[in-house]
Amino acid sequence: MIDLPYSLIIEATDEPDYFGFYSPELEGFSGIGHSVEDCIFKAKWGMKEHIALLKQENLPIPPSPDEVKILIQNEKKIAVSRLG
Repeated sequence: MIDLPYSLIIEATDEPDYFGFYSPELEGFSGIGHSVEDCIFKAKWGMKEHIALLKQENLPIPPSPDEVKILIQNEKKIAVSRLG
């Protein structure tokens, strides 16, 4: 069982050992890892630290979902337009 308080989205990049991750339910939380397992490990502890920081700053803490999910997908490419 994976013990995370919030859902996690892990995105694979063009680099085989570089992944980004974030939680859609925990605003402002994101990170990077070198494998899917690394992202999950870093997210577990990072979420705890992020929640502690929210508490310290007296900011609202979003409720944990009833069902925590982990989604692994390819990185979403953002179109860049050139001006000029």
